[in-house]
Amino acid sequence: MTLNQLKYVITLSKVNSINEAAKILFISQPSLTSALKALEEELGFDIFLRSKSGISLTVKGSEFLGYAKSVVEQYDILDSKYISQNTAKRSFQVSMQHYTFAVNAFVEVIKQYGMDEYEFEIHETKTHEVIDNVKNQKSELGVLYLDNYNKTVLSKIINDSNLEFVPLFDCNIYVYMSKNNPLAKKKIIKMEELDDYPCLAFAQGDYNSFYFAEEVLSTYNYKRLVRANDRATLLNLMVGIDGYTLCSGIICEDLNGTDYCAVKLDTEEKMTIGYIMRKSSVLSEIGRKYIDELSKYRDKVLA
Repeated sequence: MTLNQLKYVITLSKVNSINEAAKILFISQPSLTSALKALEEELGFDIFLRSKSGISLTVKGSEFLGYAKSVVEQYDILDSKYISQNTAKRSFQVSMQHYTFAVNAFVEVIKQYGMDEYEFEIHETKTHEVIDNVKNQKSELGVLYLDNYNKTVLSKIINDSNLEFVPLFDCNIYVYMSKNNPLAKKKIIKMEELDDYPCLAFAQGDYNSFYFAEEVLSTYNYKRLVRANDRATLLNLMVGIDGYTLCSGIICEDLNGTDYCAVKLDTEEKMTIGYIMRKSSVLSEIGRKYIDELSKYRDKVLA
């Protein structure tokens, strides 16, 4: 296995065409095909599926691509610092379910490290994509939750993806809503009191099973349910139709504003907030700092 072969795989994955990749790489098509075949024979599996319409990554190929990108990126950093002596920016990527506090922790890391030496990338996305992004090394870390309902299924998916879940803190369940909601002034809310209001949930695309829901109590028979793709839309719906969502109760007014509140739900259920990372991997310095920032919210968990 050579560095050039890894670069070939990365380029092929972007264009899905041997002809196009060969042009970009300034090598002949037969040379590229031969190099790819030699690499696949050495690995013992196909990285790409070939068809008349082009090529596409296999399941093992997708996993291999993540490691290839990591190796090439580290080489480029070494080359820039010790050989070419150019200033190469390091990168830090995080994926997460739709948590304002996780975004806020990311903001704090950017403030501390600055953007002169680092490029930052954040993916606030669906549960399955959080797992896939860390699995394929598109992100160093992923932030999500487990509870008694989804723990068995998600833990197996996480483990099968060669990842591990590290818990940070446990949270009670809160109803998050606009301060103008008629229930906003209550000290505690019963589940049946929510029946007259729309429950707001994040759409999970092709993985819209209860196990991938970002909201706890996902199997409850909600009389009114609205799904949306992003946090800003959910906040607008809270104001526009008196909608609500179920969450950890950690409020970040700096990002979401002061027009919303969290009221404790009358339930014994809890959720465990944590992060996923690749097994046996060593977190980068900035990755550890991000975890430190997330851990600070342990003291902000509402009783």
